[in-house]
Amino acid sequence: MKFSDYSYTRPDYEAIKDQMAQLTQDLATAPSAQAARELVEQITAICSQVDTQMNLWSIRHSIDKYDDFYNEETKFWNEHGPLFTELWTNYYRVIVGSPYRPDLADLLPETFFLLAENQLQTFSSEAIPLFQKENELVDQYSNLMATAQLDFRGQTYNLSQMGPFNRSTDRATRKEASETVNSFFEKHEAEFDSIYDQLVKTRHEIATKLGFKDYVEYGYKMMNRFDYNRDMVKVYREEILKHVLPLVQKLRQRQAQRIQVPDLKDYDLLLEFLDGNATPKGSPEELVAQAQKMYQELSPETGQFFDFMVEHDLLDLLAKEGKDTGGYCTYIADYQSPFIFANFNGTSADIDVLTHEAGHAFQVFRSRWIQSPEVIWPTYESCEIHSMSMEFITWPWMESFFKEQVDKYKYSHLASTLFFLPYGVLVDHFQHEVYEHPEMSPEERKATWRRLADLYLPDRDDSESEFLSRGGFWFRQGHIFASPFYYIDYTLAQVCALQFWKRTQVDQDPRAWEDYLRICDLGGTKTFLQIVEAANLQSPFKEGALESTIAAATAYLDSVDDLAL
Repeated sequence: MKFSDYSYTRPDYEAIKDQMAQLTQDLATAPSAQAARELVEQITAICSQVDTQMNLWSIRHSIDKYDDFYNEETKFWNEHGPLFTELWTNYYRVIVGSPYRPDLADLLPETFFLLAENQLQTFSSEAIPLFQKENELVDQYSNLMATAQLDFRGQTYNLSQMGPFNRSTDRATRKEASETVNSFFEKHEAEFDSIYDQLVKTRHEIATKLGFKDYVEYGYKMMNRFDYNRDMVKVYREEILKHVLPLVQKLRQRQAQRIQVPDLKDYDLLLEFLDGNATPKGSPEELVAQAQKMYQELSPETGQFFDFMVEHDLLDLLAKEGKDTGGYCTYIADYQSPFIFANFNGTSADIDVLTHEAGHAFQVFRSRWIQSPEVIWPTYESCEIHSMSMEFITWPWMESFFKEQVDKYKYSHLASTLFFLPYGVLVDHFQHEVYEHPEMSPEERKATWRRLADLYLPDRDDSESEFLSRGGFWFRQGHIFASPFYYIDYTLAQVCALQFWKRTQVDQDPRAWEDYLRICDLGGTKTFLQIVEAANLQSPFKEGALESTIAAATAYLDSVDDLAL
């Protein structure tokens, strides 16, 4: 069956509400462990059905923001998403206190109960109108981004399609492309500010209504951070400044030398080489065929997985009008199907996003044995280990995508992961400041971004753009609007992924693949640090872990004559 044949039907909320009320009541009075098991299985099936329909709507809505049917369905999900959450929360309240909890361990691992307990603290029926408002505001942001139409040199492009111009070897083109993108955000500045201002205030109200000091405290519970807290994250950010920033500044100097500019401006940052960045060779169809061959050669497990993705048409990769920005992977439970969404635009990012999202998809494909939809995925920082590590595990096959430019690609790919670390913690630090001070005005938020950007990205020169100089860059970072506090996760996982890079590409450790496969199979049955341990990796919070990883990456980059690439 192809993805196009997967059937979407709007769930009957009232019928499901009645079913869940009865099943939850029966579970509370279950006379035996076997009876409790049967009831949990029935509830899990209902949760999976609703989750399936929600994902089918979300995928098809993101593919075409002009589709009237799925636009109309968006109203239903914005309103009813929190109502379904209320039903699941009522179930969690009962199951957490069940005397048969130990007897259900094979169905519901310990992490399920940790998630359930957090859900009980971060959801209240009284806050449903606020959750509904939050959904509507996030949708406003995604629609504004997806429907952007930018006029550039006589043609109309969306934001994703502007990518190649931002990497042009002609500096005037890069500058003009940057100005075109910036002008879109500046033109809609009041809209972005209004949406975010409402989001911050709505989220703060959610947090205080549920008894939290602020949305930061709420956010750590919401993100299921079982192993660490804001103080540990603060120390980690300082470690990035200490160990990574000096290397990043050194790499930026080398970049300026390579592309022969006296000073790197904001519009220069995406061009790595004077004769152009490495670009994938072949049509999107050829790239997918090559990816399929790669995964067949990597292992029997990855071969089976990618064949499944291709056969069921579970990849939507091309940038097109009306399509949402970015890339993601999700899981359609009742069809046991991962789904990969991307916006190919002819740059090396096409391969990055394909291998990245394939890492997510492979993990959830291997975790299909887990019955509970809550824990088929690990928590976010663990999820990103699978995706970011897959980007590096596939390095031996990059020549098939980039041909003679493969060394150029590898250098840029590794360097970009290091560039990302200070940016990633900047996004996290910014959100901490915003939600600790929800009374900030839009102007104060931009000033906060500017101040923190000067700390974490001192090599970024925005002086030729008045809008960027005021601190407007973060408008384009969708996570800030749609997924608060989901960003430090990328950096924590990146530190782990760099360890997999060292083990697979430098040390040639034969156990590395076994460790990677093991944590894919675990899904969400373990916490972040438990997964790190299972993979035989060092915790990013462990003293020296970051330093040793960065040292290995530095040695590799120093060994490359980048001026000759």
